[in-house]
Amino acid sequence: MTTAPALARDPGLSGQTVVVIGGSAGIGLETARLARAEGADVVVTGRDPDRLERAATELGALQSAAFDATDLPALVEFFDGLPRPVDHVLVTAGRPYYGLLADMDVDEARRSLDAHLWLPIHVARLAPGAVRPGGTLVFIGGTGARRPRRGLAVAAVGTAAMPALVANLALEVAPIRVNLVAPGFVDTPLSAELLGDGLDARRDELSATLPIGRVVGPADVAALAVHLMVNTALTGATYDVDGGQQLL
Repeated sequence: MTTAPALARDPGLSGQTVVVIGGSAGIGLETARLARAEGADVVVTGRDPDRLERAATELGALQSAAFDATDLPALVEFFDGLPRPVDHVLVTAGRPYYGLLADMDVDEARRSLDAHLWLPIHVARLAPGAVRPGGTLVFIGGTGARRPRRGLAVAAVGTAAMPALVANLALEVAPIRVNLVAPGFVDTPLSAELLGDGLDARRDELSATLPIGRVVGPADVAALAVHLMVNTALTGATYDVDGGQQLL
């Protein structure tokens, strides 16, 4: 029996620069790793300086910056300091807000909406001139709040609004391409923080019920994000990566 030879290909991002806003852990860090493996230089940001320094060192990052991406003056300063033009920007900053209306932490809910709605708008406004024509903006959203449930009111706003926002941004900043990746549950440090003692039970449940027979990991999302950077025909769309979770 003969084995077919492996097909060699050039790295998909060779000579390009990928900026990852929220790149010190989870999906952002995994995407930065894959971008480096595909030949790109990377610029990473995060709010935690120590964690960001470790990530930047591991990646051999071209540049790193510790700041809160929802702080507009800090975001503008960061874009002003980028090597120009960069090729791609991935935004993973922000966390979902879950909670009943009666118990709502309004400040935390507002920060979540800032990260999922205003941050993409600000990044898109700053992109022309900083991102080359034909480059990409990739935003990370989610699928978990598509079905109404108690405690998901704020998360549902971002889940519903982001696809429409991305489609409109794609028209406004063309020929820069704009796309949205919408994961379901992903086994990340953020998921561990949100679920606490319930993490193992959630992993077991999904492993037993998802059509793919396993839990989605950061590398699955990173592979899709990098594909959106490489495939120049894609813009204005939302791409789910949930292992079939919505089918259950």
